[in-house]
Amino acid sequence: MLTLVTGTTGRVGSRFAPRLLGQRRPGDTVRVLVRDAARAERLAALGAEVVTGDLRDPEALGKAVAGADAVVNVAATFRGVPDEEAGAVNHAAAVELGRAALAAGVERFVQVSTGNVYGVGRGRPLTEDDESRPGGEMWGAYAESKIRAERDLLALDGLDVRIGRLPFVYGEGDPHLAESLRWAAHWAAAQRLQMAHHAGVAPGLLRLLNAPGIGGRVYNIADDAPVTTVELYRLNGVEVPAEVYDRTDPDPFFGVLSTERIRRELGYRPVHPSVWAARDAGAL
Repeated sequence: MLTLVTGTTGRVGSRFAPRLLGQRRPGDTVRVLVRDAARAERLAALGAEVVTGDLRDPEALGKAVAGADAVVNVAATFRGVPDEEAGAVNHAAAVELGRAALAAGVERFVQVSTGNVYGVGRGRPLTEDDESRPGGEMWGAYAESKIRAERDLLALDGLDVRIGRLPFVYGEGDPHLAESLRWAAHWAAAQRLQMAHHAGVAPGLLRLLNAPGIGGRVYNIADDAPVTTVELYRLNGVEVPAEVYDRTDPDPFFGVLSTERIRRELGYRPVHPSVWAARDAGAL
């Protein structure tokens, strides 16, 4: 089996690709598409086949998918980039990769997406059957481009597409946990943030990659327990501002993902059920 992985220099991909490489069976190949080969030296040393090129270059996409059996598209641009760039990478390039994969006879395509595509809350944990409702604190070009990519990839006739939606990802030296205070500074004390440790994201994506008969399915991948604003401050070793206790949380389930489907259908269990368990394991 030859699996192409994109986005392997980013926060999620750089932690997922080594795990995929570590689980190869004899004869399996992991190929990575990167813009700068020097940034893939660590993966090359682990046995990855490196293809240099831009996700937005059709010629590079053709080289990357040639002979591949599966694709895991982790590549994305996040906040802080122009809306046009978010659309170009997260939507247009993802769909072109899907088309190139279809033309090359790729059997499975895993699209890594975000729980932000749900938009506004529902007053309960969000399930994969919930439609996208644009709006809410975390909505923007990133979420909009991601939901468009999901829809257009799933509409490609003949391509087996599986969608994995991730919440706020953390752990293994990722600075995301410290960055969370940028948002938490405006939240109520009990407002919760859904999280997923990198060590749990990888096996979730591997289940999506390897499971038979799940084409067209969407799965939330997350820790068992969200974390509150107060806990985020304590995890970061920062004193909790008094004003957070004066704010109210309009929806205690905003952004909280249900993981019932992936647990029931694919037997998924997070490696670290909560951020506190990850801390105790020295995995932050």
